[in-house]
Amino acid sequence: MLDNLAALVAASFLIALSPGPGTALVLRQSIRGRRSALATVAGMEVAVACWAVAAALGLSVLLTASEVAFHTLRIAGALFLVYLGVKTLISARKSTAKPLEEPPTKAFRSGLIVNLANPKLGVFAISFLPQFIPTDEAGKGVLLLFALVWVLVDTLWYLVVVTVLHHVRTWLSRSGVRRSLEAVSGGVLVGLGVKLVLTPR
Repeated sequence: MLDNLAALVAASFLIALSPGPGTALVLRQSIRGRRSALATVAGMEVAVACWAVAAALGLSVLLTASEVAFHTLRIAGALFLVYLGVKTLISARKSTAKPLEEPPTKAFRSGLIVNLANPKLGVFAISFLPQFIPTDEAGKGVLLLFALVWVLVDTLWYLVVVTVLHHVRTWLSRSGVRRSLEAVSGGVLVGLGVKLVLTPR
């Protein structure tokens, strides 16, 4: 059991390291302020927890069974990523002034929607979590425990990212640097949205 748990922690950490919509969104919000970034992480992890628990309870299997549910979530998630990306690109081009920090509730909602409207997280949870469950420990209780571990590792990683970005915020706040980072994060968000639309199931 402990060996499986250690393997899950290691794998969850490696997955968290891989860049994706969450990383781009956290970078975008960190430029605006620490509170926005932390609220975004909270929203993202609530969504990850929902997918993890759904996978543990067998609910996210519905995504693999329903084409309509999968593609509806996929298109909604892609549109929201493109919306955030375009908004960030406009902000980067429009002014040299420092962007206003988003209210925590709005930042939380952005993080929640980005991960909740990503059906690949649900499908990934279905295939990821069960691999680490010992055959003699199979059960919803163990699945829920492992789902919680996955969420905790993911949360800790993003908290580290936010902390590091906060310590270099003075550098990030420079007009040229900020505009460049906003352009990069906006472009990445748009690209990921387009990729989500074009990637076949």
